[in-house]
Amino acid sequence: MALPPSVTELRRARFARRLPVELSELKGPVHGTVRLPLHIAWSGLTQFDLDQARLRMSYYRILLAEGQREDLVRHLNREVLISMWPILRTLISRDIRDVWESAFDELVPGNQAAA
Repeated sequence: MALPPSVTELRRARFARRLPVELSELKGPVHGTVRLPLHIAWSGLTQFDLDQARLRMSYYRILLAEGQREDLVRHLNREVLISMWPILRTLISRDIRDVWESAFDELVPGNQAAA
């Protein structure tokens, strides 16, 4: 009899289903003020000024944790994600970090220069 999947395996599978096929799909905004819908930002801030580093970081953290595939493609930007990843990866859950780094070599530490 097979063991049921662990909580970690279930979480990682959930995050993996949300991933874009390629980072190039991420065409979200780079500057300006953005409002996230309530299904993503259901607690706390819903509006973010992407020209402010702290708010941009919060915006990306929320999207990585709560966004569905369509949300990620619409709201995240490939270049911004890659440039912020060295810090962002320390602020998100290990499950999210591992899923994104397993899927996209550009996010693996040491590979950003090649992106």
